[in-house]
Formats: sequence, C-alpha cells, structure tokens
Amino acid sequence: MQALTVTLVQGATRWHDAPANRDYYGGLVRQAAGQSDLIVLPETFLSGFSNDTGVSAEVMDGEGVTWLRALAAEVGAVICGSLAIREGGTVFNRLLWMRPDGTHEQYDKRHLFRMASEHTRYGGGDERLIVELNGWRILPQVCYDLRFPVWLRNRRREEAEGGMDYDLALFVANWPAPRRQPWRTLLRARAIENLCCVVGVNRVGVDGNDLPYAGDSVAIDPVGEPLLELGAQEQVATVRFDPAALLAHRERFPAWMDADDFTLVNK
Repeated sequence: MQALTVTLVQGATRWHDAPANRDYYGGLVRQAAGQSDLIVLPETFLSGFSNDTGVSAEVMDGEGVTWLRALAAEVGAVICGSLAIREGGTVFNRLLWMRPDGTHEQYDKRHLFRMASEHTRYGGGDERLIVELNGWRILPQVCYDLRFPVWLRNRRREEAEGGMDYDLALFVANWPAPRRQPWRTLLRARAIENLCCVVGVNRVGVDGNDLPYAGDSVAIDPVGEPLLELGAQEQVATVRFDPAALLAHRERFPAWMDADDFTLVNK
C-alpha cells in the first residue's frame, strides 16, 4: 500500500441540467488535476436526486459517461460519483469508478430511499464492489447505503495486504441538511466499527424539491477522527491517507477477531 490522495468535490448540483453540470463539475474537477489519485463527486451529480427518471436518466453510451471518461483521462485521476442510468427498462442509481485509461467499474445502489419513493422508480443492485488503487482496497457506496452496517461489514482477508476486505469506504450522497446529524454520526461509526478510513462527499445548495444541503463532506481515520471537514459551501479539498497509520491501528486494536460471523441473504 502506498499513500493515497483523495479530492472531495462538494458542489451545488444544477437541477435537471446535465450540460450545466458537466461544465460546472468539470471546472471543479480540473482544480485537482495532477494533485490527486482519486476525485470524488456527489451522488447523481449530473441531475440532482430526482425521481423524474424520464428527464434525469442517462445511458451508458451517452454524453454523461463519455464526458466522464474524457475528464478522467484529462486530469489523470480516477473519478467517482453516481448517475441515474437507464438500462433496458430499468433505471439504476449507478456509481461509476472511471479510470484515466478509459476503463471503469460500476456499482448499483443497493438500498433505495423509500421515504422519497426511490424504490418505486429505480432498480437496486445486489453486489458490493471493491476496487483497488495504490494498493488500497476501496468500497464505494451510495448515500442511503450508509445506514446499513451489515451490508458494509468489513471482514478479515488473510491474503490482502491490509488484512481486511477493504481499507477505505467511500460514500457519495445527496443527504439533506435536516438529517445532517445522522450523516455525520454514521460516517464516523462506519470507520470505527470497520477499522477503515472513510470518505463521504455530499452536495450543497438547494435542489428542485426545495431541499437544502449542508455539505459536511469529510475524510475520517479509523478511530473516527476527521482528517478533513468541509463546510456548507462549494469546496474542493484534497486529503492524504497514510497506510502506515491504518495498518498500525489494526495491529494495535484487532477488534475484527471478536466480530460475529453471519451470512447475508439477498432480499
């Protein structure tokens, strides 16, 4: 494992305006060109969190994904964020892990936010994605997934350098300001219980449903201490994760040895 630099891009997503969001987020991402290994955007950053999938949904060979591929190549970093993607007759809240060489991985949000009827408009995924960068094993997730610790449980992996399923959990979100305390609390809890680092990237501003967003994007170490905390305004900030600190904590405090075993059954 090498040091990992991660840039958090906390922006005010334009409502249902993909061209404007491509221009806007493209400018923010370019601020980190040559400075970062991984650049993280919010959930549904080209549309806002919308159930109007007829307006917001993209396709995998459409303008949004093509633009993201070109941008990753331009800045020389992995770019991560989610889009509303239509595939066949189903729309997915799909996180894309876009590499500078044009290849990508994808994760479809598993837990759909029923309080906003997301489960009636989107299909859910059923497989976790773990990707590698600089020797780090990274678990990318989307917003409401943060509330489900069984799905996120980090288990022992003898063959992995870090000894666990993953080393960094990453959450992209549109998490409204009225629920900012759970966002802040759960990010720290996931780091502590899983002996991992955590990055959470949220948006700011007000969306087309008049919901306000307070940002609170953060990078957290495995004991729950923030390495970087953003406010409630547009910000682009970069943090460096040191693998030595993570591995030393796991060696010093091996709580994984007392974890309960279980089997996850898809519903």
